[in-house]
Order: sequence, then structure tokens, then C-alpha cells
Amino acid sequence: MKNNSHIKGILCILAAAFGFSLMTFFVRLSGDLPTMQKAFFRNAVAVFVAAVPLIKSEDKFKIKKGSFGDIAFRCIFGTSGLICNFYAIDHLGIADANMLNKLSPFFAILLSIPLLKEVPSVMDIVATVIAFAGALFIIRPGGDMSVIPALIGLYGGFGAGTAYVFVRRLGQKGERTPVIVFCFSVFSCMVTLPFIIFDYHPMSPFQWMCLILAGASASLGQFGITSAYRFAPAKEISVFDYTQVIFAAILGMIFLHETPVPLSVAGYAIIIGVAVVRWRYTLSLKDD
Repeated sequence: MKNNSHIKGILCILAAAFGFSLMTFFVRLSGDLPTMQKAFFRNAVAVFVAAVPLIKSEDKFKIKKGSFGDIAFRCIFGTSGLICNFYAIDHLGIADANMLNKLSPFFAILLSIPLLKEVPSVMDIVATVIAFAGALFIIRPGGDMSVIPALIGLYGGFGAGTAYVFVRRLGQKGERTPVIVFCFSVFSCMVTLPFIIFDYHPMSPFQWMCLILAGASASLGQFGITSAYRFAPAKEISVFDYTQVIFAAILGMIFLHETPVPLSVAGYAIIIGVAVVRWRYTLSLKDD
């Protein structure tokens, strides 16, 4: 039974990784639209997806009394990270944008110290330092403004990592996943709505389709991640989430004619490699 649950967890996290890679693909495919407009429609779809299980539940949209502060911070960091990630998607290769966003677990390690009072192991600290060194291969800092989209993408990873820490705190308090997803999606829509009102760009039927599919793909990713961690502990399966970068690179090469530069590939190898080593190390401690 345990092995069966483990396999289900891996399959769910692979589905989530594919869903998030499709989201970035459809966001890019939607073309020359403002970042805020893309973020709004991506989250508008998620509002409806998250509302369905809440409407059917006994407690409906009720939030636990001690959850309001953590939900607020989850919304703030998650929304700012999402907007920065969308900006990076529009200005970088989608594989690069995905990889910078996948630094979020390493940011979560750092932020778990003050927020969760968790002391990282030496392995965690070393892995985090090496991962950020790998990020430099993707960012490629120089003297011109071309580094700005990469730095914004890096903040996207920071925002996501911080949001995940607050999600973990909410999980410890027993808050329901659909409530967390719904609040985040509604908040994101409220933040981006003024930009839609004052700077709306008319969309073609194709662009409407792309953004609706981006929202649906993101919902697949969110609920896939949630289901995965119900079947198996994060430390045992989280490394499979990095397949998102591989999916994104394949989609970019086939449909967008994007080929990652050698330095970016080196950065992918460093970050994914250190994630795999850290995963294997964690499993070896469990076996002992």
C-alpha cells in the first residue's frame, strides 16, 4: 500500500509539473498582452475551480480563526511572485523563467528559519548556496539592462518560496487547501483588476483561449501538487517537480523555437543536480 501511494504521489507531481509548464507555455503563446492582464485571467479561472469544492463542502468558505494573517501573507507574496514570474515568462525563454521559479524550495529553506523556527541542516545550507550559484548561470549578470527580467524572475521564485512557507503554516493549523487556493486567486484578481480597468487590451479569440487554458493548466498544477503531498511526504517526491523545467524546455523548443544557451543549461544541471543530491541525502537519513 505504501509503495502504491508513493507511485500515486509521483504521478500526481508529474501531472502538476506538466500543468505548470503548460501554463507558462500558454501565457507566452497569448502574445503581446500586459502582464497584469495575463495574471488576472489566469487567476480568474482558478477562482471558479477552487470555489466548486468549497460550495459542496459543509463549511463552505469559512476560514479558521487563526488563519487570517498567514493567508494574507500567502496572498501578498504569492501574488507578487506570480506577477514577476509572468513578466519573466514574457521576457526570457520559458525554460529559464521556470528554472528561476524553481528556486522557490531553496528560498523556503531560508525563510523557514524565522517563520517556522526550523534549523536547516548543513546539507540544506550547502545545497542552497550551490543552487544560487547555479542561478547565476541563468541570470548572467552584466552591465546592461538585460539582467532585469532575470532578477524579476528570481524574485518570482522568492515570492513563491515565501508563499509556500505560509501555506505550510496554514497546513499545520488545519486550514483547507481549497480555501487557501480560493483566497489567493481572489486576492490576485483584486490586485490586477485595476490594471485591467484602466489599461485593458482587447483580445482575439485565440488569446482568450490561451489565457483560459493557462488558468486551467495552473489549476491542474495546484491541485496536482496538493494531491501529491497527500499520497507521499514532500521530501520523498518533491524532486520530481523539477521535470517542469524539462517539459517547458521541450515545449519551447518544439513550438516557440527557443533553444536554451549553454550557460543556462549548465545552470539547470547545477540546480537540478543539487536538488537530486539533497533528495537522496534526505532519503538516506530516513532509511537509517
